Amino acid sequence: MEEFRRAYARLCAAGGAAPQEAVLRRLRELGGAPGRGRLDLAAQSLSLETCGALGRLLPGAAPFAEVALGDCGLSEEGVKLLLHGLCSNTTVKSLDLKGNNLRTVGAEALGKLLRQNKSIRRLILEWNSLGVWEEGFSFFCQGLGANNFLQRLDLRNNQINHQGAGELAVALKQNASLQELDLRWNNIGLLGGRALLNCLHSNKTLKRLELAGNNVPSDILKAVEQAMDHNQDRQTILSETQNRAYILSKEVSSLKDEKTKQFLDLMDTIDKQREEITRNGRMSAARVSQLQEALDEQHSIMNSLKAKLQMTEAALALSEQKVCNLGELLNATKQEQTSMAECHFTELQQQKQEGADREGRLLRDLSAASEKNLLLRNQVDELEKKCKVQQDQLFQVKQDLTNTTAELKLRAVQAEERLEMEKRRFKQSLEDMESLRVKEVDHMTQHIEASERSMQDRIQRLEAIRIALEEELSQVKAAALTERGQAEEELIRVRNQTRLEEQQRLEHLEEKLRLMTESRDEAQNCCLKQKQMVAEAQAKANQLSLHADGLRRRLEELQQDLNSKEEEKVTEVNKVKVELQEQIGHLQAERTAQDGLREKIAALERQLKGDGSFPASQMGFLSSFYGDQDSDNYPKLHSKQNVWISCTPYQVITVRHCWTKKVKSLCCWRS
Repeated sequence: MEEFRRAYARLCAAGGAAPQEAVLRRLRELGGAPGRGRLDLAAQSLSLETCGALGRLLPGAAPFAEVALGDCGLSEEGVKLLLHGLCSNTTVKSLDLKGNNLRTVGAEALGKLLRQNKSIRRLILEWNSLGVWEEGFSFFCQGLGANNFLQRLDLRNNQINHQGAGELAVALKQNASLQELDLRWNNIGLLGGRALLNCLHSNKTLKRLELAGNNVPSDILKAVEQAMDHNQDRQTILSETQNRAYILSKEVSSLKDEKTKQFLDLMDTIDKQREEITRNGRMSAARVSQLQEALDEQHSIMNSLKAKLQMTEAALALSEQKVCNLGELLNATKQEQTSMAECHFTELQQQKQEGADREGRLLRDLSAASEKNLLLRNQVDELEKKCKVQQDQLFQVKQDLTNTTAELKLRAVQAEERLEMEKRRFKQSLEDMESLRVKEVDHMTQHIEASERSMQDRIQRLEAIRIALEEELSQVKAAALTERGQAEEELIRVRNQTRLEEQQRLEHLEEKLRLMTESRDEAQNCCLKQKQMVAEAQAKANQLSLHADGLRRRLEELQQDLNSKEEEKVTEVNKVKVELQEQIGHLQAERTAQDGLREKIAALERQLKGDGSFPASQMGFLSSFYGDQDSDNYPKLHSKQNVWISCTPYQVITVRHCWTKKVKSLCCWRS
């Protein structure tokens, strides 16, 4: 407000006039008031410069809602300037121009104001002279007819005659917002009263029309009063109907919002269920894939065990082959020894005839036999080492097989327990989801039934209200039988319009109810789809359980095959062990016999080195070795040679004695 006061002072100074002190004081007082106040310049003599400055400050949003300019003695030009500023004002709601003797120019400015202004609701024009000049008042009435915002108009003591009343009647036929019109203390007369009465048949918004002090007959005043009462009743009915319609629309909107919210909640619940089912499906698929991977791993382990078993069998076959080869080698050695003994016998028989040549061959044969004996001894040692290594390998393979079998059994048991646990967990989750879905469906069914019952109750209440309205309309019709035919037609038209509106509202409510029923059906369809999805998930779970049972049976079959293979392997290993033990026993017996022979040969050599003669026991040994042959086959001393010779089938020993001039030769034979 202080800014408004400064702007007023600046505009006055710009116009070359001093601002009026009374106006400044009023503006200063208005600045101290809270909110939008009232600019009260009543009984203040406003100059033309002040009116021009205020007219330039009033357009737009002024800092006050009421302007009081009563009894200010405004000139025609000053009124024009003020009203021109108010034409584009958006905040002033009430304008008081009482007692300013407004005439033609003022009436035209007021008509322009009513045409352009959209904020003024109350206009006081008491104690003016608007009706004196018909042309200016006609322009004012045209502005009033074009205005749809003014609600109260005070035209008392404006010298309005019957022609001005006719102009007002024409304006009232066009106006649809004016509710109160005060025409007291004018010169309307009979003709003006009839014109105003006739316009009331078209105007249904005017609720108060004051015509006292206008020389209007009492019957016209009564008719006007009845028309006002009729308009008031109509406005009351319309306001009540509008209020009820507003309440019903609010209830319908609230119901719509509630149903929309419920539907959205239901859709959210369904989406959550779908997400839960999808997540459970993914988890089940992941678990099945994990189980499949575990089974594949078991299959790979079984394949590796089979490969190890095949390798073990191949190693066993190779060991058997080696054992066979060793047996064949031993047989060949035995045959070779036999053949060599036979050759030795033949050589002994030929020795008598060949002499020195035979002794040389015997020496060579003895050295070759000794080398072969050493080779055989080394081979026997290698065979013993190989047997020990194979025994260790067999023991390690058996231990690995035992550990692998135990680990397979443990993993199979763990996989079966994990599968059972997953089946129980999935079954429990399915049961929980089914119970939750059943509870939600029951809850939604109960809620929908309750909403349907509430809607039926509200429809019944609306029907009762409609019946009550019809009864009220019939009562109004019965009370208005004394009125004229036009009033009866108006009542019938109002009743029909009200009934049509009620029917439209009922149809609208039925349409809303139908939409809600469709939404409920859609929700039920969604629930059925959810049931189908749950059934499909259960079928998939059953298929997965059947597949798991098949895999478990396959694992059991593989376990049985493995057990049978293991038993066969154990029997084969035992058989090979028995055969190896038998062969080792034979070899040990032969080795013992060879050690005994070696000791006997060593004793004979020591004895020969001691006295150069054969004892009787050794001769018995030679006789047992050569059989019952004549003594010419025994070893002899060759006196003509310088060598003492001891011949065996395996070695030739040559000893030269230098301490005598005689050289004694002795051949010692051993087998």
